[in-house]
Amino acid sequence: MTATTPIETALRTAIRDIPDFPKPGIVFKDITPILSNGELFAQTVDALAEQLNKIDVDLIVGIESRGFLFGAALAYKLGLGFVPIRKKGKLPAKTVSREYALEYGTDVIEMHADAITTGHNVVVIDDLLATGGTAKATIELLQEAGATVAAVQFVVDLAFLGGVPVLKSVLPANTPIHALVTYA
Repeated sequence: MTATTPIETALRTAIRDIPDFPKPGIVFKDITPILSNGELFAQTVDALAEQLNKIDVDLIVGIESRGFLFGAALAYKLGLGFVPIRKKGKLPAKTVSREYALEYGTDVIEMHADAITTGHNVVVIDDLLATGGTAKATIELLQEAGATVAAVQFVVDLAFLGGVPVLKSVLPANTPIHALVTYA
């Protein structure tokens, strides 16, 4: 697939493939070269912010752990608060949680019970969309807390794994799902 924007071209150049990680047969998309290049990292955050130009947003919600990196920077750029979605047992105050299915078993995500109030418009962000399970659970957790998910953002979408339809199944039809780079 040919890149269509300068940021997409730069990101495709920076993202490296790591074969057989974390297990044989998987080609891991390593985004750490984006993070280690200050100019590219800033351009990536700028591009994410630009996608939110016409969207009413109160908070940025980042999914553990690489979603924290992009989400916190985006929240800072936009002058917004940041809410972390963590794996079970990592947050110190009272939490609300959501269990979700994995390929083999289940996992649980949590956020502080007082992080979201009814009526908050939030943007969910993570570095990469694969099958969509964790992002879907995050969206459901936020909706249960009374938030409106105004948009969902990723740096990378592995479209061949079908994550977007999974997210669309729990979002209103007009909710934007953005990725800066898509691998079909």
